[in-house]
Amino acid sequence: MNIKWADGVSGMDNPAVNNVLKIIQRNDIISFAGGLPSARSFPIKELAAAFQSTLLEEGAAALQYGVADGYEPLRSWIAARLQKQGINCKSGNVIITNGSQQVLDLACRLLVNPGDAIAVENPTYLAAIQVFKGAQARLLPIPVDEHGMDVDELARVLEYERPKFIYVNPTFQNPTGATMSIQRREQLARLGAHYQVPIVEDNPYGELRYDGTPVPPIKSFPGGEWVLYAGTISKIVAPGLRIGWMAGEEEFVAKMASAKQLSDVLTNSLTQRALYRYLSNNDIDGHITTIVAQYREQRNSMLEAMQIFFPAEVTWTVPEGGMFIWATLPEHMDTTKLLTEAIKEKVAFVPGAPFYTDSQGQNTMRLNFSNSTPESIYTGMERLGKLLKVHLG
Repeated sequence: MNIKWADGVSGMDNPAVNNVLKIIQRNDIISFAGGLPSARSFPIKELAAAFQSTLLEEGAAALQYGVADGYEPLRSWIAARLQKQGINCKSGNVIITNGSQQVLDLACRLLVNPGDAIAVENPTYLAAIQVFKGAQARLLPIPVDEHGMDVDELARVLEYERPKFIYVNPTFQNPTGATMSIQRREQLARLGAHYQVPIVEDNPYGELRYDGTPVPPIKSFPGGEWVLYAGTISKIVAPGLRIGWMAGEEEFVAKMASAKQLSDVLTNSLTQRALYRYLSNNDIDGHITTIVAQYREQRNSMLEAMQIFFPAEVTWTVPEGGMFIWATLPEHMDTTKLLTEAIKEKVAFVPGAPFYTDSQGQNTMRLNFSNSTPESIYTGMERLGKLLKVHLG
């Protein structure tokens, strides 16, 4: 078929994402490729009870259309939780979305015209790159180190370029696992307000902390009125519910609700109500504590196995939380080519290059530990370590 696709379609496709999805569906491979939470952590019985009671007690309303900005009791629950994190927030500052991924899409619809710039971490979340390229945006790469985005470099860029927004994943960043320092968060909030450039603060992993002290959200600092704070239930309850949110000024919420209404009308009414019932009737903090203990063990297992099996030439991050470890190989190595050989050895990872907006990262890889048992982690790391030692002599 000779279809004349829209100009932005080419930016939506990312072979790396497609390959990851194919790999994680294979039962014969130990996969560290996906960014999946562990299915062992899903509160299936509790959610089943919540859905059943929602249907029995408020079925007509739960199955009816609702408002685009979301179920008000759930919005109030989210606002109260964000207040505990230092964000000045009421239900009117919250919109419920189909996962936090939709926040990125709606932000582009509201703010970005073809050719406009978006400042992003480099490397950054590769699905965000897809969304931004699909919007035909120009990406301004800002380096990331162990303390997160280099905000000094961002300040230099803002002197000559005005992006439509700044995208950051500041806590246990995907892919590097880095956490932005308090000083940089405060500086970033000031920069956004000074230059009147919105900041999209994407925080899907923030509650998964294994070590160290929690860091306040960027939105909690002076200038936070320019921050759109994206969160999700996917990593602390279950991703299949597809419930996320954006917290921002009421003007942002109203515009995003209008865009959402045109996009998909509303987020699933039944799921919103059932999730609120689950959160109200269960100890979500206790549930998160259980997940954190499980993931901490898995992270530690991966770090220990890497120390045992990986050659000395390989270095890696030690994240205080989240779901990923970022490994760096000698510069001459290409992890995209290495993945083909790794799959033959029944182990998989994500090559690092697709997380960059430029030609960097050929010698890096992202390793996910949240969706593997300690036993499979050791086996998989041993296989990968043997392959690395062959290539490094």
